[in-house]
Amino acid sequence: MLGIVAAVLFFIAFLINAADIGTNDVFSSVNIMLLGLIALALHVAGIGPGWSRRR
Repeated sequence: MLGIVAAVLFFIAFLINAADIGTNDVFSSVNIMLLGLIALALHVAGIGPGWSRRR
């Protein structure tokens, strides 16, 4: 789930950067990309909802 969130955040950051949309400092493409990296790191670490093996 966090992997999908990271992909969406990366896509939004790409659109902001490619369209050269002027945003304030909070919603800049770099900040959204960093949020995507955090979500991706949490996904790789195994934190968050996802497939789990139950015994």
